[in-house]
Amino acid sequence: MSAERSDPRPARSRARLLEAATVLLRSGGPSAVTVDAVTRTANVARATLYRHFSSANDLLAASFTSLIPPPPMPPDDGSLRERLLAIVVAWAQSIAEAPTTLTAMAWLSLGPDIGPLPLTQPADAGSPEMRSLRERIAQQYSAPFDVIFDGPQAAAELDDVDRAVALALLIGPLAFGRLSTLASFDYEKVAVAAVDGFLLTFAKTPGGPTSSSSESGGA
Repeated sequence: MSAERSDPRPARSRARLLEAATVLLRSGGPSAVTVDAVTRTANVARATLYRHFSSANDLLAASFTSLIPPPPMPPDDGSLRERLLAIVVAWAQSIAEAPTTLTAMAWLSLGPDIGPLPLTQPADAGSPEMRSLRERIAQQYSAPFDVIFDGPQAAAELDDVDRAVALALLIGPLAFGRLSTLASFDYEKVAVAAVDGFLLTFAKTPGGPTSSSSESGGA
């Protein structure tokens, strides 16, 4: 029994399958990660793939999870605006250059487009691989902002922050830029506008020329 538990071959074959799937995902997107392509690239039998992943969707979810980079964390020093800008500008660069997280989100939200493997149960949205990917994406976006929103600066300068609304205001415009495919979209300029709009929305003391002018204009 101990010999079976210490057998490194299952771990190696799983690693080869994941490596093959991530290579295909990088080069051809989700549709390139097919059972035949993965087993051929990994030089692994289909039966071996079945032992590690109950569906091609689970294999793709695990591949996405392995490709998602660590989130950009805020600097320790600086004003609230400067620290928020550091995160959002870093996200802007990541989304503009290598939008792996956005691709994974689109795949999850639109519905996996790869059917279940033969002789297996249908893909389960609650499978460990799917849950891991969803949790990784949620943590990816929320963790950097949680550091700020749970800190003393936010407590002093902001009203209670609805985290979902905050992420929509801070990251949503950047996602739009990528999805719009506009060649002239200025990610950094939009990142600055997103942070300033967020601060105006949640500031304890709104004030300032922007707020005053908009109020007088609407009067």
